[in-house]
Amino acid sequence: MASNGKGLEDAHYSELQSNYDEVTDSFEAMNLKPDLLRGIRSCGFKRPFAIQQRAIMPIINDRDVIAQAQFDAGKTTTFSISALQKIDPRVKACQCLIVAHTREMALQIRRDAIGISGFMDIECCACIGGTSIHDDMEALRRGPQLVVGTPGRIYDLMQRQTFQTKEIKLFILDEADEMLSRGFTDQVHTILHLLPKCTQFVLHSATIPQDVLEVTTEFMRNPAILLVRNEELPLEDIKQFYIALQREEWKLDTLTDLYEVVPITQVVIFCDAHKVDWLTHNLTTRDFSVSAIYGDMKQSQRDGIMKEFISGTSRALITTDLLDRDIDFQVSLVINYGLPANPENYIRRIGRGGCLGSKGVAINFITPDDIDSIPVIKRLYGAQIDDMPENISDIIRSSQPPNA
Repeated sequence: MASNGKGLEDAHYSELQSNYDEVTDSFEAMNLKPDLLRGIRSCGFKRPFAIQQRAIMPIINDRDVIAQAQFDAGKTTTFSISALQKIDPRVKACQCLIVAHTREMALQIRRDAIGISGFMDIECCACIGGTSIHDDMEALRRGPQLVVGTPGRIYDLMQRQTFQTKEIKLFILDEADEMLSRGFTDQVHTILHLLPKCTQFVLHSATIPQDVLEVTTEFMRNPAILLVRNEELPLEDIKQFYIALQREEWKLDTLTDLYEVVPITQVVIFCDAHKVDWLTHNLTTRDFSVSAIYGDMKQSQRDGIMKEFISGTSRALITTDLLDRDIDFQVSLVINYGLPANPENYIRRIGRGGCLGSKGVAINFITPDDIDSIPVIKRLYGAQIDDMPENISDIIRSSQPPNA
């Protein structure tokens, strides 16, 4: 990966300009492998999301790509489709490496790839922290063509020389801004230097701060720069409301009242990290069935809780911004027990209620301390956030999937 950052060296993320505006608005027009297209259809995907319409074609056409998208609908499947199109199933070795900043995101990308590749002779494995490294080493010996992992585990496997990289032709770095801000810079740089020089490099990031820009200038060759603008965020089917409360301690009673009167099939409740245990305990003592997930959990615990929630065994999942961009599943209601400090995380959170083109409802609990955040979110994203109406039950009911 020779350095060629012409046009990027002096740029800041706010000044980065798109240089690739081509849009391919159907999967059929992408000239994908028949078995890959069959897999896409079998997973229920009909029309590409905005990021898929822009990013898949330059990736499969061997361009280095910077995809800057503040909302991630369709992102993980963009990676999977692009990688599966480029992989040669006859070569039993890693040809595409995707590095994600959390274990949940890596597992989600792997799930997407396995689902879409159901009619293809391609093996995908995940190498993530919190699991047995010896199991990963054994999986790599079988020669999976697509490897998804977290930076620490991939770095460790490469240092042990058990991860062979000579056949890698595509490297995808997901959520680069999150990854580098969490202290993975040295590991990411080491991984990049251990890849073949001709490796194609794809980077996804919500923002392009200086540390991300430095990665692009060092490793990318004349990248196609794709910007998915705020006006392209798929919010039209997500109804957004707020409940104004004078005191923080009133939120718990409001939540339980709401939970008792509205027709909730499943709900994700976002709150600050220090309130996850507190809120879980208080709802449980009031005889509500809830699950909770947070950053310090062991991987086995997270997997069990997510399996329980996705299967429908648990109706409510209490979590933090850890989850807002890490896992794609469909729910009809998102409750923000408190607004996030970063307005971008608001969009990521409520997108959980409108995944895969479904309708959804987002309800925000706000106090005088954060009342000013609502106008900011409205201005940034053109969002319509109204005072919660009396017929909220009917609105939520109409937003639930037909089989709910």
